[in-house]
Amino acid sequence: MSEKRKHFSSVFTYASIIVGILVLLGAVFPEGFGEVTGAIGDWITKNFGWYYMTVFTLILFFCIFLGLSPIGKLKLGKPHDKPDFKTISWLAMLFSAGMGIGLVFYGAAEPISHFLAPPTATPETTAAMAEAMRSTFLHYGFHPWAIYGIVALSLAYSQFRKGEVGLLSKTLRPILGDRVDGPIGTIVDVLSVFATIIGVAVSLGIGAMQINGGLSYLFGIPYNELVQGIIIAVVTVLFIYSAWSGLSKGIQYLSNLNMILAGLLFLAVLVLGPTLLILNMMTSATGDYLNTLVFHSLDVAPLNPQKQEWMYSWTIYYWGWWMSWSPFVGIFIARISRGRSIREFVIAILLVPTFVSIFWFSAFGLTGVEVAQNAPHIFGMPPETQLFGVFNELPFSTIISILTVILVSSFFITSADSAIFVLGMQTSFGRLNPASFIKVIWGVALSAIAYVLLLAGGQTGLDALQSAAIISALPFSIVVLLMAAALYKDANQERKNLGLTMTPDKKRMKEYMDRVKKEQENKTNKP
Repeated sequence: MSEKRKHFSSVFTYASIIVGILVLLGAVFPEGFGEVTGAIGDWITKNFGWYYMTVFTLILFFCIFLGLSPIGKLKLGKPHDKPDFKTISWLAMLFSAGMGIGLVFYGAAEPISHFLAPPTATPETTAAMAEAMRSTFLHYGFHPWAIYGIVALSLAYSQFRKGEVGLLSKTLRPILGDRVDGPIGTIVDVLSVFATIIGVAVSLGIGAMQINGGLSYLFGIPYNELVQGIIIAVVTVLFIYSAWSGLSKGIQYLSNLNMILAGLLFLAVLVLGPTLLILNMMTSATGDYLNTLVFHSLDVAPLNPQKQEWMYSWTIYYWGWWMSWSPFVGIFIARISRGRSIREFVIAILLVPTFVSIFWFSAFGLTGVEVAQNAPHIFGMPPETQLFGVFNELPFSTIISILTVILVSSFFITSADSAIFVLGMQTSFGRLNPASFIKVIWGVALSAIAYVLLLAGGQTGLDALQSAAIISALPFSIVVLLMAAALYKDANQERKNLGLTMTPDKKRMKEYMDRVKKEQENKTNKP
């Protein structure tokens, strides 16, 4: 095997060619490429909206079922494995990779947008405010994390308990058999690499725009492609260094820093904003969200054209976007979750990020709406500067804005270094610790893609690539359903072998653990 083949799989070649062609089209023909991908994306959204709503709901309740059933007692690893990371660092890393930049970018912008154009209520009323909060909770709550969770669960179970390599295709072995080692497996892995590259490149572009917007608003620095290029270059060096340091250092430390900065920013907005309104509305909107969860999980508004159009632009669009992000986030979460039980994993990934999102959007969204009603120019500001416009009307605005720029930059770095770690794994035969030079290659490539699109078409170029990612989400949703079926088939069989029930036979469990331990010792002692 050549030196190159020792490190790069065929997945690297195929995914690179596909992404290269799409980026070239986006750079040379940004408007035309955007129109084509946008039209295809709109067609999928309008014709498969019911499908996305059904899939997300099924996966959510399947995750809940796994957590409550005897299967939940199985460990993502061998019976004696311990978690690789402390719980607080584990939660910080999975959250930073999953939604970091999105929370800051849309913290005030999304609730404001729904307040101005709600799905059913009269705009700019108390009913519109209630709908705005409930809708935002739905988009960032249980559903996306269930999709992330099932991808991560399937891979972590396959990799750490069954001994497979860390490729998504291998999770399908229980139902596809050895066919996962052939062309079918390659297609699945190429699709996951493609979605990761596109999703993260778009997020890098968005992050650079918001950092530039904040610096422009604070210090009068020009808002243009040159400054955004400098931002991307500086951040690229930082996230490549972080990824080079590995999971236990760079990414873990940055994720912990993210949580500290986010906590400080949240407390500042909670105290300086309309505190009592935030607390009251957070309680009420959470009740509304939970009370109507099943209905809004499946409602595609077939008899309400106004709400249906709104859903095409928001809920169903989000479901496609979260699905396209699930390979990247799921693979990364799986990598850091060895030693956790399935039940512990499900509880953590569904409840913790959901309620953090509820707290975050309650503080930032309600503060944004309240401030903008007294300063109407904020309603017309672009999303990348809207949050800074809100802060400008609060006490200590400069300090809060600087903290926000630092937080966006930190989330920017964490998402990128998590992504290049995942891409390194997926394009080097599923290695848990890919070679550093592979991570450097992917880091430079992601930044170059983001900047080329910003140069060529700005937001138009990013939107075109984002539409391409959403198009890829449709076939990948089938992979996710197959992963869920394969996980259940394998885990349920093992549950039966162990005799696991809600009150397991402790003697049988001990016999099994002793047998596994003996098998491991025999493997270790082999010459």
